[in-house]
Amino acid sequence: MSIVPAITAFSPLETQYLISHQNHRNQPTFPNTANHEINLKPIDAAVSWTSSISRRCRAGQLAEAAKEFTCMRMAGVEPNHITLVTILSGCADFPSKVGVLGPLIHGYVCKLGLDRTNVMVGTALVEMYAKCGCVELARLVFDNMKVKNVVSWNTMIDGYMKNGEYEYAIELFDEMPERNVISWTALINGFVKQGYSEEALDWFREMQTSGIELDYVAVIAALMACANLGTLGTGLWLHRLVSQQNFRDNVRVNNTLIDMYSRCGCIEFACQVFEKMPKRTLVSWNSIIIGFAVNGFAEKALEYFNLMQKEGIKPDGVSFTGALTACSHAGLVDEGLEYFDIMTSIYKISPRIEHYGCLVDLYSRAGKLEDALHVIENMPMKPNEVVLGSLLVACKTHGDINLAETVLKHLVALDTNGDSNFVLISNIYAAAGRWEGASMVRRQMKVLGIQKRPGFSSIEIASDTHEFVAGDKSHSETDRIYTMLELLSFDLKLSGYVPETITRDLHEND
Repeated sequence: MSIVPAITAFSPLETQYLISHQNHRNQPTFPNTANHEINLKPIDAAVSWTSSISRRCRAGQLAEAAKEFTCMRMAGVEPNHITLVTILSGCADFPSKVGVLGPLIHGYVCKLGLDRTNVMVGTALVEMYAKCGCVELARLVFDNMKVKNVVSWNTMIDGYMKNGEYEYAIELFDEMPERNVISWTALINGFVKQGYSEEALDWFREMQTSGIELDYVAVIAALMACANLGTLGTGLWLHRLVSQQNFRDNVRVNNTLIDMYSRCGCIEFACQVFEKMPKRTLVSWNSIIIGFAVNGFAEKALEYFNLMQKEGIKPDGVSFTGALTACSHAGLVDEGLEYFDIMTSIYKISPRIEHYGCLVDLYSRAGKLEDALHVIENMPMKPNEVVLGSLLVACKTHGDINLAETVLKHLVALDTNGDSNFVLISNIYAAAGRWEGASMVRRQMKVLGIQKRPGFSSIEIASDTHEFVAGDKSHSETDRIYTMLELLSFDLKLSGYVPETITRDLHEND
């Protein structure tokens, strides 16, 4: 009798012990603490072993699950399709721990022919390979399946979307013999998570016209797209749509509405949603606290932070990020430091990079640049672009070139492809008339392979988003737009405004 190789190894003594300690039905033996025999209704051996494997898979203990699977085979109990689906699903849920276990189970499945004939096992294989980043292998398994259902198709589409293979996902979607709301949601959610929010909304509208009944997951994805784009008009339309559905009181939907309104700058509507919620979770409180903080309502954010605790909700790391952000925007340095101390000493929350970023921003906005640099140089992890950017903005505000040069060293060490902070440093040099420094930054960007991406502005009109880059004349209403700009410029000059002139283009191509 063969077993799955290379999963685990036992000595002959261990093997004899394992076999001899199986009961007459080849079930795992679980001794009780009272050393008394417990008479239970007999359970099928495969069910007992599968239950034991499932517990380990849910806990992410894949090595132990593999060992249990091997013990099951050594005990003479053949795994059924549920056993195989269980262990493959465990591999899918913890892809970083899979190692060779997934392919080994796949080999065993192929030996039994279940990869082609059993739709549950085949679909589990597709999901496992897709979540491990092996989308080509997932498609190979999918194509070889003799029996497929809508779950199989949805799993493959979702795998393509999560791995950034959008064209293949759409192609497969078009080939589907039968689609359901999950098929559409896989595309919409995938586009949102990959940063293609406009495409996500286009697919959501197409789903609407196809007559598919909405579910809350699709609506949440569409609301997230609105938040990313800042399209308040579409968000309002979605909110009205939600109010007509039976999931209008769904906590997750309302939490997403709060986040969408906050990020669109409409904190009043976010507050209305929060107040009308029949049930609130920690995420609900965090969403409104951060919403107040980022929209400049620091006192409200801290008020709700304290109110949350009075309601018996224990704050987490996200809650403190909101409180620290509020203190930063309001210039409350001492209060911010106190919240940071409460987080670490009373709630025993280990600070993450966003918490240190809040401290850097707190000091930077208050003009305490050396203190901000001290936080960066002593935090237990490497600073990211956001953290360094907070200090750089303060360096520009205060004209501190020496400190900006120190930050530049941290930026180079990051080996990042982001251009914004390098452009900011070059502008600091330019503002001080240090053209050689600006040229040095430009050369450094070329060495690192960093290209300046054109910035753009956008405006929403009648739920349509219009984007513009500097000097852009491609819009259909260009003549009217530039006429209006000339009128605004004329009015500004009459009011005494003197525009800032640019004496040199720092980022022109050599």
